[in-house]
Amino acid sequence: MAPRPHWKGYLKLSLVTCPVQMMPATSENEKVRFHTLNRETQNRVVSHFVDSVTGKEVKDEDEVKGYQRGENDYVILEDEELENVALDSTKTIDINVFAPRDSVEWIWLDTPYYLSPDDPVGQEAFSVIRDAMAAENMVGISRLVISRRERAVMLEPRGKGIVLWTLRYGDEVRDADTYFERVDDEPADSELMPLVQQLIKKQTQHWSPKMVSDPVQDKLLDIIEAKKKQMKKPAKAKSKGKETEAPRNVINIMDALRKSVESENRSRRH
Repeated sequence: MAPRPHWKGYLKLSLVTCPVQMMPATSENEKVRFHTLNRETQNRVVSHFVDSVTGKEVKDEDEVKGYQRGENDYVILEDEELENVALDSTKTIDINVFAPRDSVEWIWLDTPYYLSPDDPVGQEAFSVIRDAMAAENMVGISRLVISRRERAVMLEPRGKGIVLWTLRYGDEVRDADTYFERVDDEPADSELMPLVQQLIKKQTQHWSPKMVSDPVQDKLLDIIEAKKKQMKKPAKAKSKGKETEAPRNVINIMDALRKSVESENRSRRH
């Protein structure tokens, strides 16, 4: 069964409008998830909000958002006030700015969603907007309310659909120069470069999702399966002989690189 849309609304460019639906482009549903249990009863543990002073449980209708302006001093905001802050962008993605795709760096991209037509009637309008952006290598910049928070978003043509990226705000992206200022800006050694490039070429592969598989997930599933079969916990492997020493610092990078290249060549011959 297809997952339910995360959001439904309209995509608008000037006078062109079409109904669209948005689905998360990524999922963590396959991740192993745990519940917190009471060890003695095996019952699930539930959490409640309690008043930090009285210790009494707070009812849902009494929960309210507060902005702290001083010690024990808050500005209270009601749900209605929060919902009305960005009312125009709750149901419509109105593209009013375009930018070259290459001008938007990766660090601004946050969460991806798939955007597609929600009605056959809007197919043509959707296709025109998508294909026009693709032909010009442009992306659309707009705003959208997601989970009661207005986000800047970027729309990027992809195949038959559009990928909508939520964008990070300006104050969320740190200046890289601050962190790289201590890095030596001298050009790399001209004798070392060919060796590193040779290693890169030998170790280059076509991208595959297997490159980013999660080994922890596999191990957790093995443990869970073993528990299901009421088997004993797998014993820790005994170390043979002395523990492996941590590699020492490489003093001569040229020798290390040459040895790496030679090792790669030997392994390919065998």
